[in-house]
Amino acid sequence: MKWRITFYNQKVESETLSFPKGILANFLHIVEMIEEFGPALGLPYTKAMGGGLFEIRSKGREGIGRSFFCAVQEKEIIVLKSYVKKSQKTSNKELKIARQRLKEVKQ
Repeated sequence: MKWRITFYNQKVESETLSFPKGILANFLHIVEMIEEFGPALGLPYTKAMGGGLFEIRSKGREGIGRSFFCAVQEKEIIVLKSYVKKSQKTSNKELKIARQRLKEVKQ
């Protein structure tokens, strides 16, 4: 059975699918690999952020996109938060939102 990708809500889906074209193409390529092989792809595609939170690391000519996700039973991946990075460091604000949503999903 393949892995299934879902979104935390409609807003997260819209944010993710409105990535600039190059970043979105890379995101979709990584998602296809996750569907086929599971979320533990490792760098440069995915990275564990601790506590069951992971990130999809998508890049394009336009910059860098990040999508935080978690895995739940039945081979389902839930994208919790997506954003385009403005600096090298992961945004604490975005990470905090993702961790809060992870708690809600795992309850």
